[in-house]
Amino acid sequence: MKRNLKPQMLGRYIVTDPKICHGKPIFRGTRIFVSDVLEMVAAGMAWETIIEQWHNSITKEAIAEAVKLSSEAFW
Repeated sequence: MKRNLKPQMLGRYIVTDPKICHGKPIFRGTRIFVSDVLEMVAAGMAWETIIEQWHNSITKEAIAEAVKLSSEAFW
């Protein structure tokens, strides 16, 4: 089976690229793991706080997309 070695957009804000962060989903233009942000959301952190902790490198829209895509994965 061939592995996809090209970057893939999973949404408007989320990408996987085998050359960046071992191909794990990250927010486009960053090295911020989607899983790290989802853990912060799950812990109950305010989205504004999450954005501040990542130095405004992500947006509310990006977090919303991550939450939506993760919920679809379990549908």
